[in-house]
Amino acid sequence: MILGGGLMGTATAYFLTQRGVRVTLIERGHIGAGATVASFGNIRRSGRYLPQMPLANRSLGLWSKLETWLGMDVEFRATGHLRLIFDHDGLALMQQFRKDALDWGLELEVLEPNAIRKRFPGLGPDAIAASFSPDDGSANPRLISPAFAGAAARGGATIHEQAHVSEISKTASGFEVVTSAGTFSADLLVNCAGAWGPDVARRFGEEVPITLAGPQMGATEPLPHRILPVVGVWSKQHGAYLRQVERGNVVFGGAVARTRVGADGFAKIDPHNLSKQLQEVVKLVPALRQATVIRQWSGVEGYVEDMLPVMGPSGTTDGLFHAFGFCGHGFQLGPGVGDAMAELITTGSCSTPLAPFDIARFSA
Repeated sequence: MILGGGLMGTATAYFLTQRGVRVTLIERGHIGAGATVASFGNIRRSGRYLPQMPLANRSLGLWSKLETWLGMDVEFRATGHLRLIFDHDGLALMQQFRKDALDWGLELEVLEPNAIRKRFPGLGPDAIAASFSPDDGSANPRLISPAFAGAAARGGATIHEQAHVSEISKTASGFEVVTSAGTFSADLLVNCAGAWGPDVARRFGEEVPITLAGPQMGATEPLPHRILPVVGVWSKQHGAYLRQVERGNVVFGGAVARTRVGADGFAKIDPHNLSKQLQEVVKLVPALRQATVIRQWSGVEGYVEDMLPVMGPSGTTDGLFHAFGFCGHGFQLGPGVGDAMAELITTGSCSTPLAPFDIARFSA
């Protein structure tokens, strides 16, 4: 039984069904309507916590296969990830990461200003350097969770939406979950509840320090398609990032503080931040200065205190597994997380190292 119908929950459901496991997935709202759909859709490895790289590499190897496996184009495009550099602090960050990442299977190409202008005209004209990761790219956050859920259902999974959980208990034979859609039981329970994952863990005596917040995202009107790679920034500050979808809209985010989550459990954008955000966006693509912003949004994300996810078996309860708290960096990891969790659950071990994400790190 899986709690949570975002990317992590639906991917885990799909890969479990592929291993012959009977799955019940419970989602309190609609599939993929939480943090996943609020995501930027970035599939990047540069800048990641390096021990997370094996999981990121595993996931990247799966993205290109999903259209065939899921029977749906989730708009994965390996257009490359360009990270611009505007100051020497950013240059030092990139150089150190590039050196360290070689041992983890990631090689970044370094571009000097002339190379940026030649290969990516109109992007970052004031940049002093950039890194480029050609195998990375983006996908559509609106499509990925429903695609995984649909494929899981075709594989035999039972999916319950609008099922609000009121009780979760350990029984002699496994777990029982009482919801507004009925009571369900299973041998094993997988906590993929996203920002609400700590609430589930707490029921079993496991505390995870987490803060709820939301990114401030936006999109422009459709424009002629000119921006091929995903574009970001190397900076000690939280820089802007953007990508242009094939329909022409430029999706952007970053550069401003994350929004607070209200008492109603929703994150809302702060319109006062838009001017500052756009100042940073046009540094990346000056031609966007005259573009019209047609939409803004946010979504609730869970930021664990050490900015690393919780992933692996429970430290207190046999048969309980966790995969939550991806701190706004989980979209790229989604397929790899589902595949790794299915391997762990069905075999008792995982070929991808998960120790840095063990919930036991908070037990002290």
